[in-house]
Amino acid sequence: MSFHPSAHARTNPDKPAVIMGSSGEVVTYGELDAASNRFAQLLRARGLQIGDTVALCFDNNPVFFALCWGAQRAGVIYVAISSRLTPPEVAYIVQDSGSRLLVSNNAFAPLLDAVAQALPDLPQLRLDGTGDHDLIAALAAMPAEPIGDERAGIDMLYSSGTTGKPKGVRVPLPEDPAIGAPNGLVDIARGAFGFHADTVYLSPAPLYHAAPLRWCLTVHRIGGTVVCMEKFDPEHALQLIERYRVTESQWVPTHFVRLLKLDEAVRHRYDLSSLACAVHAAAPCPVPVKQAMIEWWGPILREYYAGTEGNGFTFISSQEWLQRPGSVGRALLGTIRICDEAGDEVPRGIEGQVFFEGASTFSYHNDPEKTRDATNKHGWTSLGDVGRQDEDGYLFLTDRKSFMIISGGVNIYPQEIENLLVTHPKVADVAVIGAPDADMGERVVAVVQPADFAMAGPALAAELTEWLSPQLSRVKMPRQIDFRAELPREPTGKLFKRLLRDEYKTAATAV
Repeated sequence: MSFHPSAHARTNPDKPAVIMGSSGEVVTYGELDAASNRFAQLLRARGLQIGDTVALCFDNNPVFFALCWGAQRAGVIYVAISSRLTPPEVAYIVQDSGSRLLVSNNAFAPLLDAVAQALPDLPQLRLDGTGDHDLIAALAAMPAEPIGDERAGIDMLYSSGTTGKPKGVRVPLPEDPAIGAPNGLVDIARGAFGFHADTVYLSPAPLYHAAPLRWCLTVHRIGGTVVCMEKFDPEHALQLIERYRVTESQWVPTHFVRLLKLDEAVRHRYDLSSLACAVHAAAPCPVPVKQAMIEWWGPILREYYAGTEGNGFTFISSQEWLQRPGSVGRALLGTIRICDEAGDEVPRGIEGQVFFEGASTFSYHNDPEKTRDATNKHGWTSLGDVGRQDEDGYLFLTDRKSFMIISGGVNIYPQEIENLLVTHPKVADVAVIGAPDADMGERVVAVVQPADFAMAGPALAAELTEWLSPQLSRVKMPRQIDFRAELPREPTGKLFKRLLRDEYKTAATAV
């Protein structure tokens, strides 16, 4: 059995592979197959061979899927780049990855022109481009038949740089060269999450990130339909579930928070009865938020913990979670190992750094030091998270090790404080960081985005402090609450906490 959109193009060419949420544009499996063949042909015509790298800088655009599948069937490594990055950041990723071609959208012309100035020898093709940059004309000149040397390629995705310069996660080309060979995510999607050929999958997040891209392509492998939102809007997401009878979907906790803050009348205006599975991941979900989502949508939430690195994968159903609130489940891929600072495993119930043993291997491209830092003396690998396992092997995440605050010698993990504050009705978003403190080393600072910025000020800070007091020990209480109109988040919901920490560190140094 072939798990590839080309197989579905042969058996069901008119079936929608992609439906765009706002425009309503439909790409059938037949169209997706032809376009991906043309891009594979184009890559060969441009001299890209098996194992070479191409960079794709797009927003959520239907063309992006054809380019990914074209690179995949050409045995090429494809690097997805955010169109929201600056020219130096894009140029860095293109150079670091060794990409031989940059394909993008002329809607980002100022960005692309600046990259061209920095990298004048790098060829570019642009959707809606002109002359030598015209992607559509270049594709139209290619045959729609498969290339003669098809071989499975793979992505190389870059971390979003929340804790430093982004690094590419490099994994080997698949051992099985067949483009339709199953992979671990196909098995998990069909097994733990119940995806099938009739799946209608809502994807609300940017495709240049690992989970949205890989899960959408997995739906294509299985033969389902991807409903892709150009940009997330909570009410529009509900509208799309009703309109297309969405059966499966994937979210991050920030999406849930925004959905729950809709007016009650809006939340219950739409028919969501088709939704059989709501997958979520990317960050620990505050217990009250997930509880409220299960009460609203029913026990259809299914959570996993994994990373771009693919070194492990946990899973938990709603039913299991209700018995163990806050857990991200047990391992489906790899064996969980909770380790102390020396890299040795600690007993169940004790907190430590989360490692996985026995899953796939990876490295950080051009960064052997970071690769070594992610691997302990036993050869187990970590994403840098801290947590504990209960007696039954269920994992509970505490926070990122790099975000830990050390105040007066006490280790404080911001996630617990953030999970409480974000449930306050006057709080839209929050980041808790450690700011330099002459006496304590670091002090706990909460940076809050109010639901209404007009409320920002000492009165709201006092209200939040009073509200937190019965729920947090004194050492964890924020010593300072500041307000921002918006926090620096990726569209995926990932917080650029490093930027806030650097800002407070710079301010302290100046003083």
